[in-house]
Amino acid sequence: MEYQRLMRPARPATFVGMSESTASHRSDANARKPVNCAVLTVSDSRTEATDESGNLMCRLIEAEGHVVTNRALLKNDELAVRERVQLLAGRADVDAVLITGGTGLGSRDRTVEAVRPLFEKELPGFGEIFRMVSFNEQVGTAAILSRAVAGSVNGKLIVSMPGSKAAVELALTRVLLPELGHAIRELRR
Repeated sequence: MEYQRLMRPARPATFVGMSESTASHRSDANARKPVNCAVLTVSDSRTEATDESGNLMCRLIEAEGHVVTNRALLKNDELAVRERVQLLAGRADVDAVLITGGTGLGSRDRTVEAVRPLFEKELPGFGEIFRMVSFNEQVGTAAILSRAVAGSVNGKLIVSMPGSKAAVELALTRVLLPELGHAIRELRR
């Protein structure tokens, strides 16, 4: 059952009135080459063997035809996370850095503080839509506890989402993957 759900293509948000230009941009972007993604798990408790969210992220990215070019697991250390994101954003083989973990309210959750100062442009819509879909489909009012963020650094897309498997699946399949190619296309313009 889970395998079938994972192999299902990401469902793009559908709504009445999508502009012709938006539909065209999305179509053009989806016809382009795969997006090269770096996957970064931020956690004090996970190991490579127990990183279910990072593993799920990689499977979902690859199921959509994109490529995982780099993968790392870091402790909740604000400076180390910031430095790794800067390094990844400077690599030619990375178009997007997708981060899971460190977005909660705990004293050690510092991913947002690590990446937000790097943003040249913030994409508030990612966090807003993630929280809306999370509220409607998963956790109800607990969605207010999410500090999911996204922005651009050095022409690369940086996305930070919660560390649970359910949140990763929701963020990728319902919000990010349907627009990933489109976002990268816009960053390259």
